[in-house]
Amino acid sequence: MNPAGKPGKTGNLMVVEEALARLLEMADASKICERERLPLAQVQGRVLAADLVSTLDLPPWPNSAMDGYALCLSDWTGEPLVVSQKIFAGQAPEPLKPGTCARIFTGAPVPAGADCVEMQENAEVQTDERVRFTEIMKPGQNIRPQGQEATVGELILPAGTRLGAIEQGLAASLGCAELDVVRKIRVAVLSTGDELIEPGQTLGPGQIYNSNRVLLCSWLQRLGCEVIDAGILPDDLATTRARLGELKDVDLILSTGGVSVGEADFLGIALREEGELTLWKLAIKPGKPLTFGHFSGVPVIGLPGNPASTLVTFALLARPYLLRRQGVKEVEPLKFQVPAGFVWPKAGNRREYLRGRLENGRAIIYRNQSSGVLRSAAWADGLVEVLEGRTLIEGDDVSFIPLSEVLS
Repeated sequence: MNPAGKPGKTGNLMVVEEALARLLEMADASKICERERLPLAQVQGRVLAADLVSTLDLPPWPNSAMDGYALCLSDWTGEPLVVSQKIFAGQAPEPLKPGTCARIFTGAPVPAGADCVEMQENAEVQTDERVRFTEIMKPGQNIRPQGQEATVGELILPAGTRLGAIEQGLAASLGCAELDVVRKIRVAVLSTGDELIEPGQTLGPGQIYNSNRVLLCSWLQRLGCEVIDAGILPDDLATTRARLGELKDVDLILSTGGVSVGEADFLGIALREEGELTLWKLAIKPGKPLTFGHFSGVPVIGLPGNPASTLVTFALLARPYLLRRQGVKEVEPLKFQVPAGFVWPKAGNRREYLRGRLENGRAIIYRNQSSGVLRSAAWADGLVEVLEGRTLIEGDDVSFIPLSEVLS
């Protein structure tokens, strides 16, 4: 928030909330509408394209929550009851004979005429095989009623739900063998800079290995995207234009580096000259330079080139954009308040996302918070948010975003 408490500008820098709001607005305007029908086992990580509505009651009949005995309380006078049948899960019981009880096991249908199940621990089997009940019982106890979890016509999962193991299991419990999902969003990933070479090659003078491409391709796959590896762009404007022009059949071009205002930032130049560009200088650290625009109608997100900057801006801005384009409504990661286990003596004019982790319930931070140090994120298990204009002493509350919230 700015000093007035509203998203907007901090000096000439855009605050994170405003940048995210604008990204999501553009994502809403270009949602992926195509869908495909897949076997249930293949929908992990995909986005549900149509409401999942129950076609049956779940459970479809009253069933026992315990191993025990089913009886009708009005038949019980306190005397032992004869066991008239034994009911296992998967069996269809006979109606309960008046004045008797039924041996029943967990998950088995409760027989018609029974209104109570007593757990076996509170029952004594007599020498004549009759059963004596030792505790006070009440109607409905230990019985899962029909439709307890779902009823016919009830909305179970709305369209836009990301499907994980739990959602797959829920769909299976309703008898679904297939689900309609949003088609995969196609993302072209490219890196920029003559200094970059791929792992496995020999480093030359002034060169570094390209870590961002591997990071983003892996991350996008975990998000259920179809990834097109567009390689490394050299620092050449004509090549940049040509490569961008080749990427016409994707939903998003995602780049790292080359989005500032320097003479060698050819991606930004190409978008300014031949495309549509919005350059956001964000009030965020790391990751101030971030570009959103279009080239030949294809959306382009340009992330900063430093590895930690790439990580933070993808996690907080590009990832929500990608999810919203697939119809996911809740796209912001969970964050919660924890005490700071560190001192932050100097207030900044940008919101900082420090690589940190929780120890003994407190957030501690990696010793080197340089935007070029990816090792800080490997050490961390979350991002510690320090608001603009704020100093901290140990014990002050800070927001913590678990990396597990943004990595998938």
